[in-house]
Amino acid sequence: MKRTIMAMALCLALTATGCKPKTAEQHTETVRVEQVETTILKPVEVMRTLDFSTTLEGYQTMSVAPGVTGRIDHIFVEVGSRVGAGANLVRMDQQQYNTAKLTYSNLAIELSRLEALVASGAVSQQTYDQTKLSYDQTEENLKYLEKNTFVKAQFSGVISAKNYEDGELYNGQAILTLTQVNMLKALVNIPETFYPNVKAGMKVDIKSDIYPDKVFPATIEIVYPTIDPASHTFSVKVRIPNGGEQLRPGMYVHTSIEMGRGNALLVPYQAVQKQIGSNDRYVYLNDNGTARRVFVTLGNRYDDRIEVVAQEIAEGVEVITTGAEKLVDGTQINVTQTY
Repeated sequence: MKRTIMAMALCLALTATGCKPKTAEQHTETVRVEQVETTILKPVEVMRTLDFSTTLEGYQTMSVAPGVTGRIDHIFVEVGSRVGAGANLVRMDQQQYNTAKLTYSNLAIELSRLEALVASGAVSQQTYDQTKLSYDQTEENLKYLEKNTFVKAQFSGVISAKNYEDGELYNGQAILTLTQVNMLKALVNIPETFYPNVKAGMKVDIKSDIYPDKVFPATIEIVYPTIDPASHTFSVKVRIPNGGEQLRPGMYVHTSIEMGRGNALLVPYQAVQKQIGSNDRYVYLNDNGTARRVFVTLGNRYDDRIEVVAQEIAEGVEVITTGAEKLVDGTQINVTQTY
């Protein structure tokens, strides 16, 4: 009986202990704090060089698309043919041209005859004026038909495409494409930050992986006056002499523009993170013990450091340089070392 009472008392004691409410300390959740190192940004004097990649284009491209429809009488060239300015490229069916030429000749004779008659008063000035108007209109039409029946090259270049053969009906698609190769151009997109410093006439170095030890000199010809609101870049047109024709339209090249010496804000390369699924880059700033993500535009790389540009990036800003890969926006941080 005593044993039974003692067992019941023990059970009641265990039950009471198990039902005790949890203390406030037991309810407290652990706050995640990441250990990081930071760098205080200071301006560094560097030799500024803007490096971008682009694709070469022929300086001029002519799509041979005559203004008259009909049968193609003869094509004088093939793909790869080199032609000079004024060379014959295409001869279209000549029926319209021959008809206009005959009409023009008849009107010239009629006009000459009327000139003598109007002087003697045998023909009214109105009749003469009407004939003269027809003569002038036919002359303009004849020039147009001659230009579009006998199509000539407007500049020296190489035939880069041919879409028809002799005798086929021309339906509006370009018959040929003529591309200039002894002079090339390239459009380069540059971040808007550098807009005040880029000027027409600046020198550009062109490099191709095909010729790793060769530099091709070029010049900025046009700085376009607007900024792309989506990419926040502006375009420049680069003129590239290519007398040796080592470079070709369509080649992928690297461009370098020397901007002289200037100050830049540099961070260790490992501090820059890449957003998954895009090409956007960002860094984390120490915002009073919290990691704040800031998207940046990258400039030049100098050994193990790289220039970063953004509205929030300025002298004195504290950038997280070690431990950034463990962070998300808003993570609490503990700075163990500042450089």
